[in-house]
Amino acid sequence: MSTGTLEPPFFTALTTIGTWLLMFLFGHLRDFVRSFTQPKRTKGYAPIRQDYEDFYTRRSFYRIHDCWNRPIASAPDAWIDVMERTPVDGQKPLLLTGEKKRCFNLGSYNYLGFAASDKYCTPRVLQSLTDYGWSMCSSRTEAGTTPKHLELDNLLAEFVGKEAAITFGMGFATNSVLIPALVGKGCLIISDALNHASIVAGARGSGAKVKVFVHNDVAHLEEVLRLAIAQGQPRTHRPWRKILIITEGIYSMEGEMTHLAEIVAIKQKYKAYLYLDEAHSIGATGKGGRGMCEHAGVDPADVDIMMGTFTKSFGSCGGYIAGSRELIQYLKAVTPGHLYATSMSPQAAEQIVSALRLLMGKDGSGRGLAKIQQLHDNSNYVRRRLVEMGCNVLGDYNSPVMPVMLFNPGKIAAFSRLLLERGIAAVVVGFPATPLLTARARICISAAHSREDLDWALQVIDEVADICLLKYRPKPREDGVQHVIKA
Repeated sequence: MSTGTLEPPFFTALTTIGTWLLMFLFGHLRDFVRSFTQPKRTKGYAPIRQDYEDFYTRRSFYRIHDCWNRPIASAPDAWIDVMERTPVDGQKPLLLTGEKKRCFNLGSYNYLGFAASDKYCTPRVLQSLTDYGWSMCSSRTEAGTTPKHLELDNLLAEFVGKEAAITFGMGFATNSVLIPALVGKGCLIISDALNHASIVAGARGSGAKVKVFVHNDVAHLEEVLRLAIAQGQPRTHRPWRKILIITEGIYSMEGEMTHLAEIVAIKQKYKAYLYLDEAHSIGATGKGGRGMCEHAGVDPADVDIMMGTFTKSFGSCGGYIAGSRELIQYLKAVTPGHLYATSMSPQAAEQIVSALRLLMGKDGSGRGLAKIQQLHDNSNYVRRRLVEMGCNVLGDYNSPVMPVMLFNPGKIAAFSRLLLERGIAAVVVGFPATPLLTARARICISAAHSREDLDWALQVIDEVADICLLKYRPKPREDGVQHVIKA
């Protein structure tokens, strides 16, 4: 069960709405005044950007755009070097000053610490440079397959408990090009309301009918599925050719885990297919890092299509699909991402292979399992401390993603800038990536974080949370009595 809520307190919601209304009011007023002084648009040409997009970019984003796209000058390890930029000055671009600031990294998806140098992985990656060169410069079906790619496919299938696997050079494209290969006209996709943009892109491009169920609401999923089967296809009411349920293992903006066991029971009851996106859960959940099936006690055979990426837990790039041997052979024959896209570099493949071997204990040590346990310990420790200090933290225990609710848009820049001043790099998220009232900061935990560094970071976050009035939840007192922190 999630440790937080998306619902802001009444006064917080009121001030948040008021802040947006004031911004819209004064922004449009300034635009009205400027319309008399700015040159008119060239006659006969449509605007490149929609008016509402241009308005938000000019009146909101450019005032706080120093909070995003921060360049770094180091590996994304527990500590990083953030390159400093000039102060915000209207819509003028930020310029690098040449200075760097050492910061504690709470913004990278480096869950197992493989993004920096590793005594087992790094020497093997460097050796692959000598063996295979820098890049394949062709697709897997031409001259883009090496023994290292084949080893990766086989080792990954063994790791997740499937018969076969296919890998791609880009995680986003894994969803966006694979889903249209699985379903099409006459098929139905039932998708979680908060599924990733790559899933949305793939579903839209498939030509299949898409229905949405309330996020993580298993009862609503069954209601949508049962009604869809009863009604059949639109207009003709013919049976659906195929029904595909799509869910994620861990939702990156909420930190919540899917109710996999319940969803599997529903898909079996109604004879649907299940597509599980494990971009954030593979390597990070389960005692052996094998993902949501291991965590929830589900047989991998009950999940028809397993998707995941290598950009989070494995410190590399790309994505994969794992399933039956027949499914993978079919995808190799029809998927543009396999037929035409350049295959991942041998070094990226070697990094994943080495990380998998370490997690599976094939290196002869227990370092892989120790990393997974360290990640779980760090994640649960930080989550518990944030809840105890009164922050509204979304997500489940054992999840390395911890969204801390900010709600008010004015707190987005304040929280980000105050943390950066104190030496912490964290990610803040607001509209349009989230609804207007649910701005948040997203903290990502790594096995590379030491307990001492986490204690220091929590002390800083506690201080900044007091300044920004972010303690929305009851806070336990020493006498056991709950009292509410003002917000």
